[in-house]
Amino acid sequence: MTAPLPPPPGPTGFPFHRMDRRTGRHRWWRPLVGTLLFSVAYLVVVLLLIAVTYVFGALADTPELPEGGPDFGPLANTAMELTSIAIALPLVLLAVLWPGRRRAGTVSSVAGRVRWRWLGWCLLAAVLPVAVLTGTAFLLPEGETGSGESAVWVGWGSFLTSLAVLAVFVPVQAAAEEYVFRGWLTQAVGSFVRSPWIVVLPQAALFAAAHGWGTTWGFIGLLVFGVVAGWLTIRTGGLEAAIALHVLNNLVAFGAAAAIVDGLTSDETAADSPWPLALADVATTLLYAALVLWLARRHQPQRLAPPMPVPPPPPAPYPPYPMPYGAVPGHPYGVPGGVTPTPPGGDVPPAPGP
Repeated sequence: MTAPLPPPPGPTGFPFHRMDRRTGRHRWWRPLVGTLLFSVAYLVVVLLLIAVTYVFGALADTPELPEGGPDFGPLANTAMELTSIAIALPLVLLAVLWPGRRRAGTVSSVAGRVRWRWLGWCLLAAVLPVAVLTGTAFLLPEGETGSGESAVWVGWGSFLTSLAVLAVFVPVQAAAEEYVFRGWLTQAVGSFVRSPWIVVLPQAALFAAAHGWGTTWGFIGLLVFGVVAGWLTIRTGGLEAAIALHVLNNLVAFGAAAAIVDGLTSDETAADSPWPLALADVATTLLYAALVLWLARRHQPQRLAPPMPVPPPPPAPYPPYPMPYGAVPGHPYGVPGGVTPTPPGGDVPPAPGP
């Protein structure tokens, strides 16, 4: 049985959120089964990671954290927390390969890969918004930033070591979140819904909920980030814009925490932001979106994926030369026994008797 042809695309191709439809192998159950398998696999891997940390903690006789679990130190604990999120990235790629039955790169962009040059431009665009947000956080009173303790500098040695470790783990952690929410979930919903505005809402709500419930303003800030990042993903045809802002924002946030004593031990997230910081986050996210759209008009990143090429028809079962006189159509040798083919340039022989 031949695979059905893909549905007719848009004017010139398939947008990012409809990439699951591009191959023509889409079935209604594939996104659902993929989401279920990814969730179960992620839970199992996280539990295994926790078990390994408990074993190493028992062997090293480490102290215990207040909420339970071994305490390897602020930097090591942060690295393990980031790792527990980063492991979602390979699991998403496996879900795209199976049961999605398409190339893993199609969850990165409509080009089927990460567009590194466009990612660099997006990182450049994220510098100003992240700098404004960081400056706003430092200018706010201590009571408005969620911390009532004065900051104490950790020293250059500890700070540079923390930066080196964070520079390895934070980009993978932030990219993993983007591949889960703006990548897999966006394309899973997009396989059923055509409107990009409807597609970006479920993943944005789940993204905000995944950070926990802190303050109402913090939840709103995360929700706006998810909506804007999802819309930029569809508008620019890939995850690069969302990854750039997420990575740079997390690097600066973790770096600022690593600069003060016990800064990495805090369990506060963006969900705990007070209203001034949440409003600044919303404003800088919108500023970043404006800068990315301006760059997109200048550099024209690929927004649509071309339709899959139609396979050529199968070859004819028999050679295309003329059938000789007296041959039986469909005979495996063309001429049955006892029948003499027409000689080149000769007369047609009489047909054989019964």
